[in-house]
Amino acid sequence: MKRSARSHPVSRIPAARTAAAAALTAACLLSGAPMAVAAPASVPASAPAPASAPCETSLPDSFWRAPVDKLPVHPDSARYVASIGAAEPLHPDFGSGLADGAPFGIPVTVPDAPVPESKVTFDFAEESDKSGYRIPQDAGIENGPASSGDRHVIVWDRALCKSYELWNAKPEGGNAWHAGSGAVFDLRSNTLRPDGWTSADAAGLAILPGLARYDEAASGRIDHAIRITVPRSDQSHLWPARHQAGSAADPSLPPMGLRLRLKSSVDTSELAPQAKAVAEALKRYGAIVADNGSAWFLSGEQNSGWDNAQLDALKGLKGSDFEAVDASTLQQSPDSGAATSPGG
Repeated sequence: MKRSARSHPVSRIPAARTAAAAALTAACLLSGAPMAVAAPASVPASAPAPASAPCETSLPDSFWRAPVDKLPVHPDSARYVASIGAAEPLHPDFGSGLADGAPFGIPVTVPDAPVPESKVTFDFAEESDKSGYRIPQDAGIENGPASSGDRHVIVWDRALCKSYELWNAKPEGGNAWHAGSGAVFDLRSNTLRPDGWTSADAAGLAILPGLARYDEAASGRIDHAIRITVPRSDQSHLWPARHQAGSAADPSLPPMGLRLRLKSSVDTSELAPQAKAVAEALKRYGAIVADNGSAWFLSGEQNSGWDNAQLDALKGLKGSDFEAVDASTLQQSPDSGAATSPGG
């Protein structure tokens, strides 16, 4: 697969800070592939998972896992799709091996032993969680140690059931890191970040729950929405997003948090298994606009198990195969990521 263009670092922060953000670059170390995913927790949809339950990337009633295949088309769907690029191909921004000499996809580091709390400093501390991170010094960084892109670090702490997420991350030795912004997500809670706050993502959401992961595709089913990037976004955000990173106040541009869905009429029957698992997830759960970057770039984990030839088949889909969804009826509370049942 051809190595993808990276999403813009300035998308993580309010517009007033973009000049400073554009200058940030770093270097880091790369870790290995993630562990397999545990079986889904058997808990009531409305209750937090008990501490003894397997650690999933989101709760059963999370917006990430809410089906949207039966929800109505958004009234501005055609304008949104046109602004993203109706003729632009879908692009899986993940895979195995190297592209242009670097790994691609977002590595998910899963520690196999307890990690002491890390000291993390930020360029944009006012919207970052200031403590609680436990990040191994060899945690994987997006696109490898020499990357000048987004340099996401994602650590899935299954023992504490948390995700530690950094943007533009670099290790400083002695269990210390520096990053542009970051967040600690309790994966057994549906509580959203304060409204107006970014995270390691422009939309202020967790990245881990929205990654297409190899173990899910290998099982034949991805049961959640997938993170996606768009070239330009409006200066607004929709639930469940908490932050906007728009280049203009333009209602034809998609807001952060917009749900996009692969049309049910699109024939996916001939796709190879890995590509089909991704495509079927896009039909049932859709994609969530989470960052500014290249058009129709889907996020997934870096993993040696991916078959790049299978994933390349997704490039046969294009923007006009998608529609925006009115997902407003999923919201239970503006500060909670818990979703109502969509009737499907």
